[in-house]
Amino acid sequence: MITSNIYLNIPEELPNELYEKIICNSSFKLERIISKGHSTTKGQWYDQGKDEWVILLKGSAGIAIEGEEGNVVLKPGDYMHLPAHLRHRVEWTDPATETVWLALHYEQE
Repeated sequence: MITSNIYLNIPEELPNELYEKIICNSSFKLERIISKGHSTTKGQWYDQGKDEWVILLKGSAGIAIEGEEGNVVLKPGDYMHLPAHLRHRVEWTDPATETVWLALHYEQE
């Protein structure tokens, strides 16, 4: 048995986004992501081979979906499903506080 708290051990300085695997096996990966003013590099798009379900627990973020106008703005409690190969990018995260995400990567049955 493992117990912890999703908000523990958040570094004060975050020069890069922090990715921490919580549980990982051949079927799925669950990870905590911590951002603070980070975004996807200009011109880069995520094009992942697995579906992703993500919930924003703290902070805020703007997600761009290729071919769609504007950003999907996420605030605490908001979640989204990103099907495999849906090209997307993080346009911004809150620079004033940590943005804490919980992301589940998995393959559809």
